[in-house]
Amino acid sequence: MIRKAALLAVLSAALLAPSVAVAPGAAAAISSRQGVELTLTSITPDYATERATEIKVTGRVHNAGGTALPGLRVRVRYSSQRFTDRASMSAYQADQTTLTQPSNVSSQSSMVIPELAANASQTFELTMTPAQFQLTQFGAYPLAVEVVQWDSVQLASQRTFLTYAPPTPAKPVRNRLSVVLPVVDQPHRADDGTFVDDKLTASMTEKGRLSDLARIAEAAPASVTWVVDPALFADADAMTRKFRVKGESQERAADPAAAAWLTSMRAALADNPVVATPYADPDVTALAHQGLDDLTGRALALGAKEATRLVKRDVKTSTYWPANGRLDADALDLLAVGAPNVARIDRVLLDADNLPPQAPVPVTPDAASTLYSVMGPVTALTADAELSRVFEPDAGGSTVLSKQRLVAETATISAEPGQTQPRSLVVAPSRRWNPSPTLVTTLLRTAGKLPWLSLAPLDSIKATRTQVPRAGLTYTQQDRKQELGAKYLAAVKEVAGQARVTGLVTASAGSDFDAAVLRLASSAWRGRQKTGRAVVKDVSAEVEKRIDKVEITGAGPDRPRTLAGRDGVVPISVKNSLTAQISLFVEVTSNDRELLQVKHREPLTIGADQSGTVQVPMTVNTSGGGGDATVTVRLLTADGTPYGEPVKLIVRTTGYTGIALVIVGAALTVMLAAVATRVLRRRSERRTARAAKSRESESR
Repeated sequence: MIRKAALLAVLSAALLAPSVAVAPGAAAAISSRQGVELTLTSITPDYATERATEIKVTGRVHNAGGTALPGLRVRVRYSSQRFTDRASMSAYQADQTTLTQPSNVSSQSSMVIPELAANASQTFELTMTPAQFQLTQFGAYPLAVEVVQWDSVQLASQRTFLTYAPPTPAKPVRNRLSVVLPVVDQPHRADDGTFVDDKLTASMTEKGRLSDLARIAEAAPASVTWVVDPALFADADAMTRKFRVKGESQERAADPAAAAWLTSMRAALADNPVVATPYADPDVTALAHQGLDDLTGRALALGAKEATRLVKRDVKTSTYWPANGRLDADALDLLAVGAPNVARIDRVLLDADNLPPQAPVPVTPDAASTLYSVMGPVTALTADAELSRVFEPDAGGSTVLSKQRLVAETATISAEPGQTQPRSLVVAPSRRWNPSPTLVTTLLRTAGKLPWLSLAPLDSIKATRTQVPRAGLTYTQQDRKQELGAKYLAAVKEVAGQARVTGLVTASAGSDFDAAVLRLASSAWRGRQKTGRAVVKDVSAEVEKRIDKVEITGAGPDRPRTLAGRDGVVPISVKNSLTAQISLFVEVTSNDRELLQVKHREPLTIGADQSGTVQVPMTVNTSGGGGDATVTVRLLTADGTPYGEPVKLIVRTTGYTGIALVIVGAALTVMLAAVATRVLRRRSERRTARAAKSRESESR
């Protein structure tokens, strides 16, 4: 009677309480009622090869409630029917209701927990065999572990997969799997000398994201292809010397964490294929749509240069992976044209939805296909969405469940009907992922041991003649909305134009702000344009400071130039406060042509921290009389681009023509002669007076 009452109470609670799907924990995902948590800690082996292979599942049941729970049992649910396709596997995982759980309950694989106290845990171990579940074919099968009370009410359940690979006359097709792992971050500097935040240090220290990536790289097999952003390595390299953080008055000392991270990453990537993104991972589709084509070419060139300098010598730059794995024909053409002296883009890594099959196919298509750009064929590699998600589960994802999913997914692909030749598969988690070293290392190790898989570097995957027809690049309005906006890029374009002229007046090949401008165009600012705009303002301010170091001196209403006569020259000086020699043109034009005629352009070279002067010929109109006239002085680069803001100078003309000056000169000569005669006369009179006085004295 007591047991019936307890069972009735449990049933009532079960009906009233909703089934809660809880995010995966450190070992496994859980769904629970009444605070019962179920965690799977291991499933061994990864797959069964014989009917008698013992499969062992271990885990833990935890009572998070405030009261003890009696009459618990941990047991296994299974199905003898394998998954026929990958869509049914996804549906099985997506729908966590009891209606879609495996229908069979194992009477052998179970363990009784008489009572589980409040806030207490109990470990369990269950064993089973393929023969027990009547498994007969190669493939993946549904498996679930559940906790029930009184063998009736399900309190918690965890779904996973069981893969069976018995010996067969014909071995399963061994598909090629290329794993692509990104080392990409957001830009952390405005101009090259100033960091906008101090987040990079935390990311490179023991439990930081970049530190985790370094640990994964150290353990990864040589077949893994790494995609790196050279701008990230440049930021880390800048921190190996004294550096400045925005808002701080003093420089910081070199950061040992940055040096250690660079050393470990370079060593780890030494034997792996490495692909470099264009510098700062720019939003190429947005640049193409907003008319900033030149930034893409500059990013390709600088990315190749910096990757060779900071990562390793044989970095590849001919493969491009767009933001979100999506691009359109405009961006493809822009990339295919490339940049001078840089390998053109002939391979792109895309999201599967960006390049879907022409018609739905019941099997997994080969990852490689061919696109055509203005420069010819481009190999397109599509990443498998489901396999990529396995490497990047939700927060708190389970290594155990992810491993079982990888084994099951790839086995199902190998078992798909009609396959006679190996296919290529690509895994590519999101570019700014936050990986678990344990999970990723386990998955790589597992994939390398599966007999139906062969790990291969990305550049070994080629398009075949029997490729599945694709529908072409599919780029939606929603994709366009995710790009960097027109207003944001207009500000970037303005800064880029001003930054460009700072390099045109020096002997350097480019501007000192090239890298800073490219960082502003980074795809990292997608969805974070407010933060990006703050960085744009910082870079713009630094560019203006640089431009202001070359200035026309002596401007202002209180410092007029005087031009005496109809024809003459007026000196105009330019001060160069830069640490490098500059060459530019000084152009002077009159704003009062009725009074003053001048149109002059003259080259001027000025040494570092020096001034230079040009003598500008000017002519006063005879009918204009005297007065003040204004002239506009502009500094120009060699190609005629204005450098800085124009300056207006006042020129004070006397109004005297050349003849008037002769007359004035003659009058002045006559006046001087009269003065001289008067002086001589007065001297003679004084001498006569002194002589008379002398004679008078002598007579006395």
